[in-house]
Amino acid sequence: MLREAVYHRPKQNWSYAYDQRTIHLRIRTKKNDCAIVEAIVGDKYTWDSTMDIVSMRIFAQDEHFDYWETTVKPPYRRLRYAFRLTDASNEEQLIYTERGFVDELPDNPNTFFDFPFINPIDVFEPPAWVKDAVFYQIFPERFACGDPSISPADVEPWGGKPTPTNFFGGDLQGVLDHLDHIAELGINAIYFTPLFEATTNHKYDTQDYLKVDPHFGTNEQLKELVDACHARGIRVLLDAVFNHSGRTFAPFVDAQKNGKQSKYADWFHVRQWPLQVIDGIPTYDTFAFEPLMPKLNTEHPEVKQYLFEVARYWIEEIGVDGWRLDVANEVDHQFWREFRKIVKDVNPEAYILGEIWHDSLMWLQGDQFDAVMNYPFTNAVLDFFGHQSLDAKSFTHAIGHQLAAYSQQVTETAFNLLDSHDTPRLLTICDHNEAAMKLAALFQLTYPGTPCIYYGDEIGLDGEGDPDCRKCMVWEPEKQNAELLDFYKQLIALRHQHPALRSSDIRFIHAGKDEDGTLAYERLAEDERLLIVLNARAAEAKLDIPVEAWSVLFQSGEAKLLPAGSKRADQLTVALPAYSFIVLKA
Repeated sequence: MLREAVYHRPKQNWSYAYDQRTIHLRIRTKKNDCAIVEAIVGDKYTWDSTMDIVSMRIFAQDEHFDYWETTVKPPYRRLRYAFRLTDASNEEQLIYTERGFVDELPDNPNTFFDFPFINPIDVFEPPAWVKDAVFYQIFPERFACGDPSISPADVEPWGGKPTPTNFFGGDLQGVLDHLDHIAELGINAIYFTPLFEATTNHKYDTQDYLKVDPHFGTNEQLKELVDACHARGIRVLLDAVFNHSGRTFAPFVDAQKNGKQSKYADWFHVRQWPLQVIDGIPTYDTFAFEPLMPKLNTEHPEVKQYLFEVARYWIEEIGVDGWRLDVANEVDHQFWREFRKIVKDVNPEAYILGEIWHDSLMWLQGDQFDAVMNYPFTNAVLDFFGHQSLDAKSFTHAIGHQLAAYSQQVTETAFNLLDSHDTPRLLTICDHNEAAMKLAALFQLTYPGTPCIYYGDEIGLDGEGDPDCRKCMVWEPEKQNAELLDFYKQLIALRHQHPALRSSDIRFIHAGKDEDGTLAYERLAEDERLLIVLNARAAEAKLDIPVEAWSVLFQSGEAKLLPAGSKRADQLTVALPAYSFIVLKA
């Protein structure tokens, strides 16, 4: 065994409480290096009577490592544990403890790893409803115009070419007018990009955090919309821009006017007075180097008090179900810890979602966010199905690495998106290959976590990066892709109907190599087992799967089971034309 590849440490994603009675243990070994891994577990105060040996299974793999996992329910909510590793040839066996490797099991567990106690307050429990949610992201200015009387004076005709600065008149009434479309799609949660008063079309330069932008409607109208959504079983998530404000935010206006003498001078990070831009660089910290977006000093007591009141107001008074947090990784951790307490005190079931594009473990320990926007997942899916720069094997490695990086409850509520207002649209990324787009959506909706669909994807809206990805929604039925819309409806319904598709248990049973785009994976729940088989490339393919009493739940094109012709009696063959799939239930 390659001892240098073996890794474990207590807490974080390696040893954690899944609930108030259950501990998950994980360990990493070199890929294909161990045939058996077992956990030696027991209570540190009653070791002789509680010691047990439990088997572990490989729950994830990447290019270099196997990741093993087991579940333990300690009788007294505490655990001492070590690992016993048996190599692939069954010739070498080692015990791995907190002090390293030993050849034989010690007489007592003093050198073992320790999980001191499952304290209920420390158990990370994201809102349960999020596991069953399918989100729909709405960019309000471009979704629908329901009340032209409140549109900006320079509004352009609906459906024109988007630019960074133009307006088309989307508003809250437009969303109310089209709730039937959202509900019929199968959506049960909406994420709105910012709704608060601001000068831009995207509203990420907040002017007033306690007021809906007048071009969208009023606070009372948002309350009406939230109530209408709740009546349909749809949750509502708002966008909070707490990293920075807008240049027209009253405290920043005062700081611009009064300089160092402003009572708000310390609300911002000022490197040099007066507030100005020199050679393209503001003299104050901003989002990127955008002068419109001065960075807030979230360590300042008055700033915290103001923003916490904002967080409380929209949940208490308007009834929203949580927050998406813009540029979340540039705000201090302590602010988010206090923010979580404020939000959860008002509504323990509120969903707190951070915008972080990279590894996010330190924000996902139960004291800050419930989830982050899962862009590493996004990138892997797009690289395999869209850009086709990853082969199937490399794709499973990228996904396996993600599964191993976080605890199970994080995986179950991760916000899995394929495009957004910040990226090119899915159809464009797939080079307008609608069949490839469907496969990407299929994987998204049959993968653990919480999927989010960007408005318009379901009817064939395309677009390059910002601002082209922010096109106006198309509402004329004759201009919509009706077949694609029906596909999304069926796929979302499939996810709602089958608990296995909302579980955390995914097992890859086949991944093609090189140019082969074939992939097969199982999704499992307590009493349900589904198999998804797909071909993400242009060449036809065949794939053998185990013989079962399979029933077909969903399929595309000519993908089909061939009961005869396999070389082995215990296998069936799946015929997969280009860019096709089949979903089977055992």
